[in-house]
Amino acid sequence: MDPLYARQSRKLVLEALSDTRVVFVMGARQVGKSTLVGGIAHAEHPAVAVTLDNRAARDAALGDPDGFLAGLERPVLIDEVQRGGSDLLMAIKETVDADRTPGQFLLTGSANVLTNRKVNDALTGRIEVIALWPLSQSEIEGTTKNFVDSLFSARPPDIDGAVKGRDAFVKRVMSGGYPEALRRSGKRRDRWFQNYLKTTLDRDLRDISDAHKLDRVPSLLRLLASRSANLVSSNDIGKRLGLEHKTVRSYTQLLETLFLVKTVQAWRPSIGSRESSTPKGYIVDSGVLTHLLGADERRLAEDDQLTGKVFENFVAMEVMKHLDWADTDANLYHYRRQREEVDVVLENRAGDLGCIEVKATATLRNRDWRALERIRDARSRRFKAGFLVYTGGRTVPLGDRLWAVPVSGLWA
Repeated sequence: MDPLYARQSRKLVLEALSDTRVVFVMGARQVGKSTLVGGIAHAEHPAVAVTLDNRAARDAALGDPDGFLAGLERPVLIDEVQRGGSDLLMAIKETVDADRTPGQFLLTGSANVLTNRKVNDALTGRIEVIALWPLSQSEIEGTTKNFVDSLFSARPPDIDGAVKGRDAFVKRVMSGGYPEALRRSGKRRDRWFQNYLKTTLDRDLRDISDAHKLDRVPSLLRLLASRSANLVSSNDIGKRLGLEHKTVRSYTQLLETLFLVKTVQAWRPSIGSRESSTPKGYIVDSGVLTHLLGADERRLAEDDQLTGKVFENFVAMEVMKHLDWADTDANLYHYRRQREEVDVVLENRAGDLGCIEVKATATLRNRDWRALERIRDARSRRFKAGFLVYTGGRTVPLGDRLWAVPVSGLWA
């Protein structure tokens, strides 16, 4: 990763190392995990470093995990820990049970090994997990304001004179947040995405699953991309791909484990009885999304059917990244009741709500924020604020605790 990009998660890792025996930084390949933790291991938290991408180290970890750990001085950084298998994680558990010193193990992984229930149960109380996503736009720009905290404090970013229309986001969406992709453009960037997905699906997928028909996963990923920012129906997708709906769910979970896909559950308040319980699906990185859709900048700017869902996907995933380092502890949901929907619903531990609507337009009409008004009126005491993220040039008040905010508010 380019060291010029300061990661907001660095502070979270250092805090965890101060009081937790095992710290696991997980995220997709090429998001900068090794650079982040490597810098920490060389500076604030000196540690021996070993990578399981190295065949000799991997064979040793797989063949004799206890012996492998015994030969490592602690603190130790183990990179790509998922390649050592679940037995290595169990051996780490036994090691830290015998020695409760915090900060002994700093782990990274390109797959969420804690989806293995046996491993997750064993490490509970001993491990802190920190997700590292592709770069947020605020990290790319070097700003530290948090959009989630602004929402819950009802203090929208004060924007004026922002770029209007689709020029406000098209180039950013196409580039995505992988540092290597940001260094490229046009066909070279597209080729990078192609090779990246092939490597991830060919190698990392088989590191974490021995399921049959894994050759169908790329088709599933493309279909999920075509339906990004929409409800995920396993039955419908299964019919399209010739797979059982249980298999679709299982493979979608595998794609989530590799941090390529994010499913967002429905928010279920007590104000009605017909709320959808079906999750929405997103592609985590907008550059990967446009690559999977085969779209270039011109098509993204001109094809209305494509633009709306890609823009919503982009905004929702930016908000998800901000959630990880926000002072506000909240969960991400979507809301749909009959024909009424709110794209992003955030709920904190107190049950307070912050809501976000997304419109890929610079000109707004009253109906564009009607759903925000209704959820505000229905949950008046708990409703903190609603932002309508759009492509206009300035922040505009829309009524009680409601504002239209230019998309640049995510990074300005």
